[in-house]
Amino acid sequence: MNSFSLFRWLSRRDWRQRDVRVVLASLVVAVAVVATISLFADHLRRTIMSSATEFLAADGQLSDARPLPDEFLTEARDRGLETARQVSFATMLQGEDALELVRVKAVSDAYPLKGEVETQSDSDSERESVGHGPEPGEIWINARLLPLLDLEIGDQVGIGDVDLEVSRILVRAPDGGFDLAALAPRVMMHLDDLEAAGVVQPGSRVDYRNLFAGDGEQVQSFRDWLEPQLKDGQRWRSIDDGQPGVVEALDRAERFLLLGGSLAVLLAAVAVAVASRQYALGQRDTVALLKTLGLGGRSIGRLFLMRLGLWGGIGVLLGLLAAIPIFALLANVANRFLEDPVAWQLSPMALVAPLVTAFVALFAFAWPPIRRLRRVSAMQVLRAEPGEGNGTLGLDLGIAVVGIFGLLWFYSGEIWLVVALLAGLAALMGVLALFSWLIVALLGRVRGGNRAWRLALVALYRHRKASLAKMAVFSMTLMLAATLFLVRTALLEDWQQQLPADAPNHFLINIAPDQVDEVEAFLNNEGVAFEALYPMVRGRLVRINDEPVRQAVSKHEEIGALNRELNLTWMDDVPENNRVTRGDWWREGDTEGVSVEAELFEELGLSMGDELTFRIGDREVSASVRNVRTVQWDSMQPNFFMAFSPGKLDDFSATWITSFHLGENRKGLLNELGRAFPSVSILEIDHFIERIRTIVSQVTTAIETLLMMILVAAVLVMAAVVSATLSARQREGALLRTLGARRELLVGSSMLEFAIMGLIAGFLGVVAAELAVWALQFRLFEGSFRLHGWVWAIFPVLSAVLLALFGRWQLGPVLNVSPMLLLRRLED
Repeated sequence: MNSFSLFRWLSRRDWRQRDVRVVLASLVVAVAVVATISLFADHLRRTIMSSATEFLAADGQLSDARPLPDEFLTEARDRGLETARQVSFATMLQGEDALELVRVKAVSDAYPLKGEVETQSDSDSERESVGHGPEPGEIWINARLLPLLDLEIGDQVGIGDVDLEVSRILVRAPDGGFDLAALAPRVMMHLDDLEAAGVVQPGSRVDYRNLFAGDGEQVQSFRDWLEPQLKDGQRWRSIDDGQPGVVEALDRAERFLLLGGSLAVLLAAVAVAVASRQYALGQRDTVALLKTLGLGGRSIGRLFLMRLGLWGGIGVLLGLLAAIPIFALLANVANRFLEDPVAWQLSPMALVAPLVTAFVALFAFAWPPIRRLRRVSAMQVLRAEPGEGNGTLGLDLGIAVVGIFGLLWFYSGEIWLVVALLAGLAALMGVLALFSWLIVALLGRVRGGNRAWRLALVALYRHRKASLAKMAVFSMTLMLAATLFLVRTALLEDWQQQLPADAPNHFLINIAPDQVDEVEAFLNNEGVAFEALYPMVRGRLVRINDEPVRQAVSKHEEIGALNRELNLTWMDDVPENNRVTRGDWWREGDTEGVSVEAELFEELGLSMGDELTFRIGDREVSASVRNVRTVQWDSMQPNFFMAFSPGKLDDFSATWITSFHLGENRKGLLNELGRAFPSVSILEIDHFIERIRTIVSQVTTAIETLLMMILVAAVLVMAAVVSATLSARQREGALLRTLGARRELLVGSSMLEFAIMGLIAGFLGVVAAELAVWALQFRLFEGSFRLHGWVWAIFPVLSAVLLALFGRWQLGPVLNVSPMLLLRRLED
């Protein structure tokens, strides 16, 4: 028989073996889970990015304080991009008897390229979303302006030399984000009316913007062409440079999806390794026969390698065929909860991960135990000798560790994710080794009998190596599932804490020092809860340790904090949403030092004690870095890059800032506030927060879906592990029935044995998961950590119940089939 004929004969024989079916099923599950997660992650990314681009009303914006060249728009159109223009400025809006400072946005016909404008036909009507701006001759105004200027829909208002008809109330523009420059009520007009208005003159403070939209490759290609030609003051913006809260939500969502995919990869590796080892043990007789017939070790290895390749091809094909409809179903279900769903599509790059997973799972976890068979002599196998040395097992373990590390690194690209998961697994193995010693010491004293619990404990001791191996696999599986569940819980809790229902949605800016007490009294009298009032001085960082800042950080020219004046403040105490990570907060009476936001500290390459010099007006002030703070920018509270010790900025004139929450039904209070304090600027960000909550809701839906997928995969892995020992368990049960064991005794002892394993595995899995979550929360998700006591109580119990049910499932044929028939069937 030639090699190909032998391969074909052995392959047909393989399909009749349970172990091969388990290996193949594990591989199919592995590929299907990883492929589904990869495709779903790509779909979610595109969906959220599509929603998030509404913060810009486009995929990208180019802004300048001067009119932008027409050739930029021409080049963009030639590259297939959609374009639009807008001009923003502050001016006076003239009613019949009053004037009011407003922020005007003049837009072209194509505006907005992404998202929609929310308007109302009058103050009592429902909101309507439209995909365009006002027509020439019309103006849409903020609802606050109606009572301030005594206006009604249809009245005329003046902007410069032109009169426009108030046709609608402007509720929300897609790019009306968190902009501290847009302090006045907002209005929108058509770009064609701007020249006739005559309000934009040389020296006017105007923001010119070109908007661009297209697919990702078109936008990136245009950006690559554009950036070398940008001049000083011209700035490209995309959602990655976007608003506070948006980037954080997207970043956390991506990291969680990476975590979920990485856990799926580990689960796949566990399932394939367990099933392939059981298959290898069952192949010893076949190897003995082949060697007796004169086949050499290399030829045997080549035959098994070809069979692994065949399994891999079939597993990948079936896995992808299973993943595509599951992904389509999940994408359609998820789209029902998304405000702006996108059509699902198959991304070729998203299929790379499952292919690599299948390859590594086969050759790092399935191949080593099969490879060892070719090194065992025929006589050793025929005498049922082990045929495995400690040296080969150590080598196999090394290959597995390298495979896991490489697979996780390839999939996630996050070193802290890999370190956290592997550290959790290492801790799990260490604790499990201690438990193995305790089990051998305690269970060795138990003697058999006709009690279910005695039979269960004796079975654990008799199969102690197999039981410990199962507990290791079960605890690893439960650790991975618990890690994902705990991170998901912590992630959603952090978001809910940062954006609660009463999160600040209005800012008061430009409060004069002599108005601070009056503003506080006004808000208190109206029952409005507000954040602390902070002083604010505008200043620019000019030197670090007496070296010009542009020279000190020349390699970081794109740091936004260096391109503008910063809001500087001083603080007595650390704000609730800040946390000191380096250095110490100043003591009472300290008047020297500055606190720096953590990310800016790293970007500037600062060290503790560095001296920073700021230019405030025509004067300079210096202070050394005393501490570093993390800041929750998405908390919607006043936050600052730089905070000085009290007294350091006393010689500079400051204005004050605060924020508060105001319900939609109390909007009229803003007009009272404006009349009582005409010089105080009111910034409304409630619609911006609403958009943030929409994105967080989208991410939450994805996280819940992903969690369910991983939990289902974990259950399938545990079922594969139990199935790997199905024949031995059924043979043992059949022998016990032959010896007269009652049905109740078999059921009770088997379920109790698996329940004990599940209880121990659940406890160990939670211990390792807490360690992994601790590392992930601090390093990957930048959150706080606390022990989850309720998980310690629930997870082990659930694990015990689940494995007890698996134990009962294994006994099905034993209880329902004649022992003689079952033994004959198992020998076939």
